[in-house]
Amino acid sequence: MSQLNHKFKELQESKKDSDGLLLLQQRMEEMSKVVDQKMGDSVKMMQSQFGQSAKIIQDVTERLTKLDETNKNVLNFTDQLQNLQDILKNPKQRGVLGEYYLEETLKNVLPPNSYKMQYKFKDGEIVDAVVFVKEKIIPIDSKFTLENYERILNERDEGARAQLEKQFKMDLKNRIDETAKYVRPQEDTMEFAFMFIPSEAIYYDLLINKVGAVKIATRDLIEYAFKEKHVIIVSPTSFLAYLQTVLQGLRALQIEESAKEIRKNVESLAKHLLSYEEYFKKLGQHLGTAVNTYNTAYKEFKKVDKDVIKISDKGGKVEPIELEKPKEE
Repeated sequence: MSQLNHKFKELQESKKDSDGLLLLQQRMEEMSKVVDQKMGDSVKMMQSQFGQSAKIIQDVTERLTKLDETNKNVLNFTDQLQNLQDILKNPKQRGVLGEYYLEETLKNVLPPNSYKMQYKFKDGEIVDAVVFVKEKIIPIDSKFTLENYERILNERDEGARAQLEKQFKMDLKNRIDETAKYVRPQEDTMEFAFMFIPSEAIYYDLLINKVGAVKIATRDLIEYAFKEKHVIIVSPTSFLAYLQTVLQGLRALQIEESAKEIRKNVESLAKHLLSYEEYFKKLGQHLGTAVNTYNTAYKEFKKVDKDVIKISDKGGKVEPIELEKPKEE
């Protein structure tokens, strides 16, 4: 009996162990599912982060590529600025640049046949450009006084700056005198010429009597140019205003020419109307003669009719129709 009880206890303990193992197995399976789900979520999150990282890397790469292209453009622009600076250092090339600027300004405002570049006078002198206004021409010369201007800007010594100021004013005076020689009324020029300075900075400094922050007496040069040499100093901006005035004048001339043509045609029409009136009067006279002849013929016909009646003692009576002469106005 005691042995049976012992076996029964062993069976109960064995069953408990089996239930524990089953429960443990179930717990392990649940934990495995949770771990698998967490691992899947982690993988998806990592894939998403990797995708975003790849986009960021691609975007950064594209931006770096564009930045590299921008740097190349900046370097290219720097080279172009250096080339422009080299051009401005050379007086001859600087003059060519000023003439090009002048031509572009004229081209953008005036009709092609109203101006000419490199106009030659009778003695062989060549002015940079002229504008045609009716039978007259306006000479335009491009001048670029830069060397002493830049030296004044960069000079710190007062004595040296005063000397450079004299040289700068002398340069401007020489340029004014050079432009004035193109004022030739005997060759159909206007009584003035334009001196085109293709630099707003220099022109502005002339107006305010300063070069940079340095006070410099240049106003007397503008008066000297206009009053004594009949030279009008202009910059690109002020030159456009003058050209607009010239353009309005050209349009007024075109209207005047059109009015002349209209007046000429009206006069021709009046002559034709007078000739027509004369012929019309002659036609009226001829028609009057024809009517008289017609009425006379009918009267004679009436007499013939009477003679016929007398002969035949019968026959109808013919009433001639008299016509009225054309009324003279």
